[in-house]
Amino acid sequence: MAQKILIIEDEEGIIHLLNLYLKDAGYNVIAAHDAADGLALHARERPDLVILDIMLPGLDGFEVCRRIRSWSSTPILILTARGDEDDRIRGLDLGADDYLVKPFSPRELVSRVRAILRRVSGGSGEGNGNQGKRESEVLRFPGLTIDLPARRVEVEGREVALTPTEFDLLALLARSPDRVFTREMLMNKVWGYDYLGDGHIIDVHISALRKKIETNPERRYIKTVWRVGYKFDATGLLKGTN
Repeated sequence: MAQKILIIEDEEGIIHLLNLYLKDAGYNVIAAHDAADGLALHARERPDLVILDIMLPGLDGFEVCRRIRSWSSTPILILTARGDEDDRIRGLDLGADDYLVKPFSPRELVSRVRAILRRVSGGSGEGNGNQGKRESEVLRFPGLTIDLPARRVEVEGREVALTPTEFDLLALLARSPDRVFTREMLMNKVWGYDYLGDGHIIDVHISALRKKIETNPERRYIKTVWRVGYKFDATGLLKGTN
């Protein structure tokens, strides 16, 4: 069954263009012209990914993103006509997985959609097989458990909701404790070789991830390697953190 994409965009021309390219790429497409209809469609249709314009009549895209993220981990790709970095960071902080600045290439958007959906479907695993294999796919650290097949994370015994991108970043780092990953390595492995965005998106997602998994002031799992990138500390100790 084809994956379903929800477009929330008030410009009919953009909806028409994206509809053509996405359907040609094999996706089912549904669209809403404002926030209210978009939220209703999301709740009813349960799309595989949302393409969300920031500049909407009534509620803006930031509020739509916040509301969707409050009840769902559906991947969100935001569109903005403003190249202002604060807007992009705000969208990512609210839980968006990626962004594009208008005007953009429809082919690039389809490429981003493919990369996001590939991460979500490819990282989930089979979820069956022998119990020994299943247990080996659950990473356990002091105060932190990462269930890779179920894509579930617990902090101090409490389940924490991560976006697909946040989970993929955490899983990649946690699979190789103490290995230093550059921003370019993280982008290539998590976003895919065809990702054309800038490295700052990594820092924003890492910041959001830290807020969710490092709620205990005595824990710090993701450590910054100055001017290089990030690494995962399996001890979760504060010593030597940045």
